[in-house]
Amino acid sequence: MTPEQLITFATVAEHGNISHAAQALHLSQPAVSGQLKLLQEAFGEPLYQRAGRGVRLTAAGEQLLAHAERLRETFRQAQALREAMQGLERGTLRIGASTTPASYLLPYLIADFHGRYPDVLVTTTQGNTAEIVAALNGVDIALIEGPPGQELPLGTALTAWREDEIVAIVPSGHPLADKGQHTLASLGAYPLVLRESGSGVRQIVERAFARDGVAMRVALEIAGVEGVKEAVRAGMGIGFVSAMSIRHEDGALHRLQVLPHGLVRRFSILMPHAATPSRAAARFLELCVSMRDEG
Repeated sequence: MTPEQLITFATVAEHGNISHAAQALHLSQPAVSGQLKLLQEAFGEPLYQRAGRGVRLTAAGEQLLAHAERLRETFRQAQALREAMQGLERGTLRIGASTTPASYLLPYLIADFHGRYPDVLVTTTQGNTAEIVAALNGVDIALIEGPPGQELPLGTALTAWREDEIVAIVPSGHPLADKGQHTLASLGAYPLVLRESGSGVRQIVERAFARDGVAMRVALEIAGVEGVKEAVRAGMGIGFVSAMSIRHEDGALHRLQVLPHGLVRRFSILMPHAATPSRAAARFLELCVSMRDEG
């Protein structure tokens, strides 16, 4: 039995899937399976069982998991300490970001960061808010839309960041295109195009309609900001997107103002293992906060 085998075991238990754990560990699937096999042989009894496309721990595996997780956390803290001591001459920064900040803010932040620390390798993970929160163990810092919407891993710090306005959009030929101000009740009379479940934009829109007691006529659910915009252009209904995403539109889409209150949310920054962040993650957080303070 080796520390590497226990760390691999804890990661497989976290993901419930060997191939997903292999991606998180930057190992091949056969390498992960091989480490699990050696660990199981060392204990002399099954630690996990196949369950569909994933794995399920046995009673013995559940007992071992607590020890493996403590070892993995200690290893992560030692890594963070080493990186902090080494400074930023070399290193890696793993950033997770949900759709809107990933598309419209992250490129500028990374360009600024790269200008200051050119030898730090930056990698990114993108998804909707729920997907990024679920992947926190694989990143150093994450930018998400709105509140996390679920319990965060132990030791994760949340920093309120920038405000973002959600706007309704219609195609140029829509009956509401030339009427700039609307209530949710008037918008609810038309079919709607919404982001997929787990999207920060969708959560904000659903809460607003529920708060005003307005029923939603959902014509289409589609992944991604660009998917919503294309569906609206195609005449599928009224869409809701971040105001950032239509800054460079050519007039094919019209923005509608929602009254009596706008749909405003605040982006959040999540820092896993906040007590011992890498220096790269700490510097990137400082950069993000300075951007917030500049408006």
